[in-house]
Amino acid sequence: MSELQGISHLRAVKAFEKAGFRVLRQGKHITMTNGERIITIPRANPVNSFTMAGIVKDAGLSSDVFKRLL
Repeated sequence: MSELQGISHLRAVKAFEKAGFRVLRQGKHITMTNGERIITIPRANPVNSFTMAGIVKDAGLSSDVFKRLL
């Protein structure tokens, strides 16, 4: 599950926006939704690869699809 490398939270947000997610709120974490799922991205540079893999899974995306969105 750690085949994703750590990326910045800003790149992750842009990739999830391409996948149809939108930002709900921002603080220490960024909360996004696509109307069906809610994901939370920590403001870290880089976001740990294991954490990123979990967020991608929660979003219902595969690692390959997410990599293409980056």
